[in-house]
Amino acid sequence: MTGSAALDDLLALCSRRPIWSADPTGAFAAGTSIRRSAVLVLFGVLDARLADTAAPAVAADLDVLLTRRSRTVSHHPGQVAFPGGGIDPEDAGPEAAALRESCEEAGVDPTGVRVLGTLPDLPVTASHNLVTPVLGWWDRPHRVAASDPAETVEVFRAPVADLIDPAHRVTAVLHHGGHEYRGPAFQVERGIVVWGFTAFVLDRILDAAGWAVPWDHDRTIPAPR
Repeated sequence: MTGSAALDDLLALCSRRPIWSADPTGAFAAGTSIRRSAVLVLFGVLDARLADTAAPAVAADLDVLLTRRSRTVSHHPGQVAFPGGGIDPEDAGPEAAALRESCEEAGVDPTGVRVLGTLPDLPVTASHNLVTPVLGWWDRPHRVAASDPAETVEVFRAPVADLIDPAHRVTAVLHHGGHEYRGPAFQVERGIVVWGFTAFVLDRILDAAGWAVPWDHDRTIPAPR
């Protein structure tokens, strides 16, 4: 699969707008003050290094941009995330908010990003956020870096072929408050684990774009804390 084929798949995904949560606001307790947020899921050829996977299911140079949150933030400390944040009143919508936050957090130049569309809102109940994933394609990649170490400690690219590789896919298990959470996770470079909301979105995009290959859902790891 070439980069142009991947772009076509992502455009088709935006057109289909799959339903991932029939009632995203219903996930919140009654009376919860819900914050509207947006994240940028930015694909493209982000650097010259290819995926490590020997038989890539997608183009070996196709990447997605990720960040790692500081361990001092109040919600989801230390987790891998997409760049993004709250939709401010002055933002024109989720697309504008995702681009602004990506610039502030990771130094992404919005003029080099082609916004492909939005995916359906998803709830993040732990932080009372209703999040709109914004799909983007990086037409003009450039050097990026964390802008505020108090919030983001790292910005990095993850080869999509390595994410898809069944050897890198696991189920993360979290026990909290007498409940068990099980969700998709990805083991990426340097021992970093992508799990939680970010892994859920990646998992759904890989499936909906037709890129995913079978993997062992019974292979589990404790969710990073």
